[in-house]
Amino acid sequence: MAKILLTTTSYQDTPGPHHELLNGSGHEVHCERGPLSEQQMLELVGDFDAFLCGDDAITRKVLEKATPKLKIIAKYGIGVDKIDVAAATEMGLPLCFTPGVNHTTVAEHSFALMLALFRSLVDEANYVRAGNWKRLTGHEIMGKTIGIVGLGRIGKEVAIRAKAFGLKIIGNDLYWPEEFAKEYGIERAESFDGVFEKADIISLHTNLTEETRNLISAASIAKMKDGVVILNCARGELVNTADMVAALKSGKVGGYGADVLDEEPPRPDHPLLTAPNCVLTPHIGSRTHESVQRQAMMATQNLLLCLEGKKPLAQVNDVPIPALS
Repeated sequence: MAKILLTTTSYQDTPGPHHELLNGSGHEVHCERGPLSEQQMLELVGDFDAFLCGDDAITRKVLEKATPKLKIIAKYGIGVDKIDVAAATEMGLPLCFTPGVNHTTVAEHSFALMLALFRSLVDEANYVRAGNWKRLTGHEIMGKTIGIVGLGRIGKEVAIRAKAFGLKIIGNDLYWPEEFAKEYGIERAESFDGVFEKADIISLHTNLTEETRNLISAASIAKMKDGVVILNCARGELVNTADMVAALKSGKVGGYGADVLDEEPPRPDHPLLTAPNCVLTPHIGSRTHESVQRQAMMATQNLLLCLEGKKPLAQVNDVPIPALS
């Protein structure tokens, strides 16, 4: 019987068949409320055979303390930027993840943020709830140009919805989906700047890497149209917070809708919490009952397959699956 550390809260909080699958496996499961900091992980690890984790800080220090007992990391979700993948690989730890299960949900959330900003939905709903019949004048999105940075699964779903809403679409991706772009009439931008210079709305759907960290900064914002609306359902660190706040205050950026922040949860005085024309949600872009069940089932299947010494459904690194005694 293996001992498993389960930290993802949406997995724990959402009913579904993943609970029966995990609980019926006969393994011992220890639950914590993530995402956990490096210090919290260091205080916990050392006696677990496997992690079933969300966006916890799984650093080299954490892995050094967790091994040799730790044998498997099963990530619930797609982004692995909080995990030291190189260290995990070096230590022979297979890292599984769950691609292809949440792209529809995240794309829908991007549109929710977009429409909330263009129609001032949050302010309007709060006015009515407070007894004020205050009517603001919003904007249409039809006919505007949306720039999609990253045309992977989520970016493509955003493009499908953008076409339905009558938006013009421009995109950039290292791996250009030629047939898809042709079908949905997506103009190819050869660089990030090519998107920034033409788009009225910019939607971020790229991985966090050293190249994309602070992709949205004072320098890149200066190249954008006045009043541009920026959406971020990818990673908070893609956007330089101080530069975004300054651009929102000056009006250069007309609105920022984000489901992710550089600090999660944010400190009480995080500057984006009080920035104008800013709609923030607490990293729930992939958190629907449908999506959570898909992600949780795949993460659980990955974990249990590895514990049986079998190949998981999806693995990030090229590490053999260990035979557990």
